[in-house]
Amino acid sequence: MRDVAIIGAGMTKWGELWEKSIRTIFVETALLAMDDAGVDRVDSMYIGCMTGGLFVGQEHLACLLSDYLGLNPIPAARVESACCSGGLALRQGFIDVASGMSDLVLVTGVEKMTDVGGNEATYALATAADMEYEGYHGITFPGLYAMIARRHMHEYGTTREQLAQVAVKNHENGSLNPLAQFPMKVTVEGVCNSVMVADPLRILDCSPITDGAAAAILCPLDQAKKYTDKPPVKITGTGHATDSMALDRRKDITFLSATAKAGEIAYKMAGKGPDDIDIAEVHDCFTIAEICIIEALGFVEKGKGGPATADGTTAVDGKIPVNASGGLKSKGHPVGATGVAQVHEIVKQLRGEAGDRQVKNARVGLAQNMGGSGGSTLVHIMEVVS
Repeated sequence: MRDVAIIGAGMTKWGELWEKSIRTIFVETALLAMDDAGVDRVDSMYIGCMTGGLFVGQEHLACLLSDYLGLNPIPAARVESACCSGGLALRQGFIDVASGMSDLVLVTGVEKMTDVGGNEATYALATAADMEYEGYHGITFPGLYAMIARRHMHEYGTTREQLAQVAVKNHENGSLNPLAQFPMKVTVEGVCNSVMVADPLRILDCSPITDGAAAAILCPLDQAKKYTDKPPVKITGTGHATDSMALDRRKDITFLSATAKAGEIAYKMAGKGPDDIDIAEVHDCFTIAEICIIEALGFVEKGKGGPATADGTTAVDGKIPVNASGGLKSKGHPVGATGVAQVHEIVKQLRGEAGDRQVKNARVGLAQNMGGSGGSTLVHIMEVVS
């Protein structure tokens, strides 16, 4: 199996992109990644997209988007795993290059979510839950994560203010990210007093509805210098795992078993552990999600995610910087694109190109992307090669 490097990454500003179609968003972003890598062609392409059919009425995206990018007749495939579709696209691109099937692979994620109303968007996102049981009884994702939050508070004493600290930290980071959808700072008081969505979660505990895309170019590590002088970022570990989709089928709804297993696989493959990670981008679709994720990945002890956030452990200048990009909370969450955007941030950080939010001496990064209420998870570990 060949070593695989990321040699280019691209992302445009996320938000409510009324004037752009899904194909326009995709093409603009893919071209940025290709320019960053110094390539004008690729051998194959993977697209992460959760539900183009429900959001914009468009399926068969691989054919459409490869055509509009001018790459036909290359092999192209759309992959789906709910909100971790982007992370799965990266894994498929990694396997393609590592196996020797392709030398240059374009990995992308895209979602156009604002062309439908709130009810339609809620329904589309709810399809990542168990629709015959959870969905049938009217639960939506804020409700599912609210149950996780309430149980975590009961079991471990996690406080309302500690949840708010996740949003405060990530908006602070996002205020330094010119590509973020909501680059404004928030306060603990502001989060705690914002509109209630599902007790205890309020609107500022929730990631937004977003249009956007992200892209990366992969190639064999030993070929990286053929295309660019920028330091390649080697993918040293990849982990993929699943859990029961419905919360009622899990032994402990406060612990993300799929995330823990995917992390375990990725750590073993990379020869690393939690203490070796310099920076992490994780799937903070709700503030409680980040708390549960940092516990599952071993950055803090089980039940200690709330206090660790409050004491600055996960700040940009803390022991393990988490979501320097602003995370899903501030940067935005176009569901199919989020996993690739996390990789974009890690690549920029490991190259030392993250500007005002740069983490000092970042050499090893981790990206964790999950679908639904944690039913599927991708974890990738990356290391800059000087």
